[in-house]
Amino acid sequence: MSESHSEDCSQQRPVESLDPGLRETCWPWIVETYRIRQLNRPYLTSELPGIGGEIKREPDDFIVEELPAYPPCGEGEHLFLWVEKRDLSAERLTAHIARTLKISSAAVGVAGLKDRRAVTRQYVSVPASCRDRVDAINSESVRVLEQTLHRNKLRTGHQRGNRFEILVRNPAEDAGQRAAAVKAVIDAKGFPNFYGEQRYGVQGDTAELGFDLLAGRKSTHDIEPKRRRFLLRLALSAAQSEIFDQVLESRLADGLLHQVIEGDVMQVVASGGCFSATDTAAEQPRYDAGETVVTGPLFGPRMKAAEAIAGEREARALAEFGVDLAAFSTFSKLTSGARRPMVVWPAEFSISPDPAGLRFRFTLPSGVYATTLLREFRKPTSARD
Repeated sequence: MSESHSEDCSQQRPVESLDPGLRETCWPWIVETYRIRQLNRPYLTSELPGIGGEIKREPDDFIVEELPAYPPCGEGEHLFLWVEKRDLSAERLTAHIARTLKISSAAVGVAGLKDRRAVTRQYVSVPASCRDRVDAINSESVRVLEQTLHRNKLRTGHQRGNRFEILVRNPAEDAGQRAAAVKAVIDAKGFPNFYGEQRYGVQGDTAELGFDLLAGRKSTHDIEPKRRRFLLRLALSAAQSEIFDQVLESRLADGLLHQVIEGDVMQVVASGGCFSATDTAAEQPRYDAGETVVTGPLFGPRMKAAEAIAGEREARALAEFGVDLAAFSTFSKLTSGARRPMVVWPAEFSISPDPAGLRFRFTLPSGVYATTLLREFRKPTSARD
């Protein structure tokens, strides 16, 4: 299919889960195997040894800089603050800014959630009427580095990606050679776009809440009112992410990560448009040339569903979690659905020696996790690694 006929990735053709009655029988399995599954996900570079080591011992070991989708224009009713936070969660950053400026948390706009155990720099928007009180934001953990007016509030997703600089401390003695071998594979093939562990909360509790909500075991009233808006969005997204990761894991385990199969939803790299792969022989060369990527599901009423063989695989994953497709419509504003690339190539990628270990520098698209890339290099053996 030509690029001119591709469809937007958010559009869905509904699919049915294989067995909606599996919800209750599957749930104990989900809870018991969650942590094991996270640790034991397959590697693209499984035949190569890991470098080991540790990350995030100090906040300065993990530096993240947001790449905005656009620069603030210099005029308007919103104030864009270029903020640096240190060892502070995204939720606490928003609460701190709202409290010091005496505005509601809903009035604070961010493009994306950044790591807690890190030094991060990002744009945050607030009403321009707060301009005289901005200095009150500065604290031991938060600094406002710049401020500029803009016409619109900053919204989720208004970023191109993130630039990372990460120190892996105390790796194996021959870590440089090991890292170079893994990097050569990733430069050629990309890496599996699994969600990072921070997506799921402490011990997977955020994803568990999301599945409880989707299955009707909990309602929104079971969430503390002060944190309801934040946790509801996070929990439902975590559940979507876990299903995506299961689909991706099965493709990798079955040797199908880089193979276009019938019914795959392909994304055109240049435009972002999506289409269904009906002629795999014609589509495989386009994938191999980097013109397209295979996508996985973030289930929801607006998601474009895979068809044929690919659709059957995705429906099986949904059924394994005991979730009905219709459940996502209950929270349609928060789980509208989308497609996500299964493979990603890091940009500006370099690895250099450091007195404490190895220093990684790279840029990733919005929504892609640095810890997932590092996982291919470190190959952790326990949940605490």
